[in-house]
Amino acid sequence: MKTNQSNVNIPLAERVRPVSLDFFFGQEHLLGKGKPIRLMIETDTLSSFILWGPPGTGKTTIAKLIALNTKSEFFQINAVSSGVKEIREIISSATKNRQFHKKTILFIDEIHRFNKAQQDALLSAVESGLLTLIGATTENPSFEVISALRSRMRIFTLKELEKEDLEKIIDSALQKDELLSSYSINIIDKDFLLYLSGGDARTMLNILEAAVLQEKEKEKIDLTKEVFENVVQQKNILYDKDGEEHFNLISAFIKSIRGSDPDAALYWMARMLAGGEDPLFIARRMIVLASEDIGNASPNALLLAEACFSAVDKIGMPEARIILAQCVTYLASSVKSNASYSAIEKALRDVEEKPFYKVPLHLRNAPTALMKKLGYGKEYKYAHEFKNHFVEENYFPEEMKGTQYYFPKEIGQEKKIFDWLKFLWKDKKKY
Repeated sequence: MKTNQSNVNIPLAERVRPVSLDFFFGQEHLLGKGKPIRLMIETDTLSSFILWGPPGTGKTTIAKLIALNTKSEFFQINAVSSGVKEIREIISSATKNRQFHKKTILFIDEIHRFNKAQQDALLSAVESGLLTLIGATTENPSFEVISALRSRMRIFTLKELEKEDLEKIIDSALQKDELLSSYSINIIDKDFLLYLSGGDARTMLNILEAAVLQEKEKEKIDLTKEVFENVVQQKNILYDKDGEEHFNLISAFIKSIRGSDPDAALYWMARMLAGGEDPLFIARRMIVLASEDIGNASPNALLLAEACFSAVDKIGMPEARIILAQCVTYLASSVKSNASYSAIEKALRDVEEKPFYKVPLHLRNAPTALMKKLGYGKEYKYAHEFKNHFVEENYFPEEMKGTQYYFPKEIGQEKKIFDWLKFLWKDKKKY
């Protein structure tokens, strides 16, 4: 069935937006049969949630499917152009709707662009159930959505669309769109079109439509790599900061620092900055790397990475590139150790796989007389009362006595820690 839209001035992505769950491709973990969002739509029992994922993966489409398939008044705003005044007007409408036992849904696109005050304005209405809030964001909600609002909403993560999903979207557009279906179209270099899109269905459809319109005077339209390149005419579109190339470049960047190559790290960072990457994303990743790959071998790495993030946040581009470069070259030139990272991974594995052993009595707190009588805190040795502020003691559950997770590398600062631990413990497994 062809689309009802005859106005070709409406972008192809909007003309072929599905109006039924059966024609939505991808996100099976959320919209497949028996999956959470599909169940909420089919049973009309929505709760507030955030859709987090790359652009062009279906966040807005999911919201519009909800609007079409639920018995609620549906409001849609964009955080870039809306403010507290508009939110209050919608809350007022929701209050009137409640009097008539009618539900209200508010969809906020790019919710991460709301500041704290704007997000605070939503709290009471969401908590009381006055309205159901659906937020869409390409940014990590843990950083961009206030915790008070986040705790009142479920978070659904959208995955990058698979090649098969993108191909189905193309085939559907060619068959159902009134404009495209009127031409004889043969997509010869489909994989190149997918590559250009970076996994973004909206971008892919826009490029496809532009290519068709460029070749529309031909009796048979053959869409080749050359046709697509001529349409795009922009090198930097090959870097989609939320698509596959985004992850490829950040991976190369991190591995270059880990491998102690400051020059390669600078090159990959320059590629990201030229492509429009958020400098705070780069700075944030360097904070993680400073602990994961350098750790106590050079503790100042974490301090510098944190200072870098703060400075980049305050200064902004283009000057922030200098701050980023300083941090990159320092981290890449630092001695490396993943001992802390390995240690916490081992500890978490034990917590996941082993029983939750009881805390030994001598390590328990004893704030009441009854607890003291039961032996809580009995025979605990206060380390500061002993030589070198150290006492031989077992701090694990009895069943795990002698366990060791942390193995400092014998380099730099960690060698000092390593030597000190060896001196203190001598043979830990005895204790």
